Amino acid sequence: MRTLWVIHGPNLNLLGEREPEIYGRTTLAELDESLRVLGVDLGVAVVCMQANGEGQLIDMIHEARLRAQGIVINPGGYTHTSVAISDALRAVPIPTIEVHLSNLFTREDYRRTSLTGAACVGVVMGLGVESYHLALRHLAKCAPPPKVSQTC
Repeated sequence: MRTLWVIHGPNLNLLGEREPEIYGRTTLAELDESLRVLGVDLGVAVVCMQANGEGQLIDMIHEARLRAQGIVINPGGYTHTSVAISDALRAVPIPTIEVHLSNLFTREDYRRTSLTGAACVGVVMGLGVESYHLALRHLAKCAPPPKVSQTC
């Protein structure tokens, strides 16, 4: 069975309470549960994780290359600033889709550039939690099957 990782970046642990007029009222736990349920429907295992630190996110991306066939990532504020996360995404040979709850193009000027999105196969934004669902649906169809290890 294919495994897809969902990596949430900084401040997403505060979903549902932080600026609900921008990010909605769905909590991170509710979002993660909806993704796991959708994964069952799509025939994929979904592993969700969150970190506030740039180094932690990079470690997750590196680990995904060994354990996952695709990544859905919301780098949060690192979207606009992190060359290091962008480099990590480029170094990992599995399809990755960047997601955002809000539409970056309707936000502040500094949010309109995505360093990390340029390292992904696609970007889905502005559709609230549906951004995550669409990305997961795409990867469930397009991610490669897991590699079979051979033993001698």
